[in-house]
Amino acid sequence: MGSRKKIKADKRKEDRKNQYFAVLRNCPTSPRKMRTVADLIRGKEVYAALNILKFNAKHPSVRLEKLLTSAIHNYEAKSGQRADAGNLYVTELFVDGAITLKRMLPAPQGRAYRMRKRSNHVTLYVGTMEEKQEETKQETQEVQQ
Repeated sequence: MGSRKKIKADKRKEDRKNQYFAVLRNCPTSPRKMRTVADLIRGKEVYAALNILKFNAKHPSVRLEKLLTSAIHNYEAKSGQRADAGNLYVTELFVDGAITLKRMLPAPQGRAYRMRKRSNHVTLYVGTMEEKQEETKQETQEVQQ
């Protein structure tokens, strides 16, 4: 690996030590259905988001609830602080498409229709509001320069 690549990789690795996140890979739900539930909790306080997910009737909410609790536990383990202070928020949440399984369905007159079984990747970041405000200040300063 070149020296510039190594420096950038080390910088990314150091930055990730200060980020609190959880990742769900190859979840067998279509990304479109998962995004409708993800939009409900984006930017909310974590315990309010847990309540929204617990009482939501859509089936992706169960998986997102488990992912959010994992992100909260990751925050507590990395930072050494309790999450019940009330200042922990869902800062970023994005849903990306994953592999699509292609299956065949029988159709009339000996034909076959293609059925796509979609899956997704979900990444959820949690953080405090102070961290979010500091990041936005740094971004605006970089844009101004």
